[in-house]
Amino acid sequence: MPTPTVHSRPFGTAPGCSEVDLWTLDSGTGTRAEILTYGGILHRLMVPDTAGNAASVVRSLASLDDYTGKNPYFGALIGRYANRIAHGRFTLDGAVHRVPANDRGHALHGGPGGFHTRVWKAAPHRTDHTAALRLTLHSADGDMGFPGALDVTVTYTLDTEGTLALDYRATTDRPTVVNLTNHAYFDLADGGDILGHTLQVDADEYLPVDEAGIPRGPAVPVRHTPFDLTVPRTLGDRIGLPDEQLRSAGGFDHCWILRAAEEGRAGVPRPAARLAAPGEVRVMEVWTTEPGIQVYTANQLDGSLADPVGRRHERYGAVCLESQHLPDSPNRPGHPSTLLRPGEVAASRTELRFPHLGRERGADEV
Repeated sequence: MPTPTVHSRPFGTAPGCSEVDLWTLDSGTGTRAEILTYGGILHRLMVPDTAGNAASVVRSLASLDDYTGKNPYFGALIGRYANRIAHGRFTLDGAVHRVPANDRGHALHGGPGGFHTRVWKAAPHRTDHTAALRLTLHSADGDMGFPGALDVTVTYTLDTEGTLALDYRATTDRPTVVNLTNHAYFDLADGGDILGHTLQVDADEYLPVDEAGIPRGPAVPVRHTPFDLTVPRTLGDRIGLPDEQLRSAGGFDHCWILRAAEEGRAGVPRPAARLAAPGEVRVMEVWTTEPGIQVYTANQLDGSLADPVGRRHERYGAVCLESQHLPDSPNRPGHPSTLLRPGEVAASRTELRFPHLGRERGADEV
């Protein structure tokens, strides 16, 4: 059995003269992940198709300058709070906290100086069956307006079966809120668009939103709506349906409420989504411990950004599957809590599995 490897090389210098490295996790069995210390970005994830031809299943940018410039969070780790907080304001233990309203009057993805803009510290680790990279970041009390000093660890682990796992962990010295995710743009067909991909989401409800992406109210059933992805649906067919929610967002940009974990299996990843390229030449499953998944069909990409070989990132060129807590949870008592207090640990795990490489859905769970 081939042995996984971990190695790094310089990638450039970020603003502030911080050196950025690119780390490569190689399974030794055909899959390979490339991760930047800038933003904790998943730069490439090389996966063979059913014919053995490897290509990256995530969209990337051409240079570090592109990543440090204005871009829609390509591949980045998101924090302190993924998704949106209405009006950039929430109340915690009677105190009102204000964070940057950087998206149509609301806070998005931690603000303009969120975790996607930071250089993370990296430490590699390897076993006989895994290659891993542990990224750590300290966020000071008051960072982007959030209370409490926050210490965050995100560990990328690639195993010999081709599964890439992301383990998130955060602690604080004062009560705060936290919601972490990764913002990879997936394209399993290596170019073109994702309108011919099929997507299944293990959810019976989703959150309708207003024109700024803020939930209008409680979750509603997906049944008899374009948001019914309980069985595989072709994305182009779904987002082309006449629906006010789709019209307003320009496609999917919504959070699905995942089915609850089975009794006694809290903290164990469960199926969340299944994405397949046309002809199922590549298939990816998302398994997670998180309560929700934001599906975004790259509605705002406009061709202004390109990948390392010059291909333009156009509208519907990829789909984001962001496992996370629900948007605006600090202001929604009915949502699963994102509150973190001293002495507690906010922990979650998300796995990207590729069953066409030989690991069938649920086979290791029985």
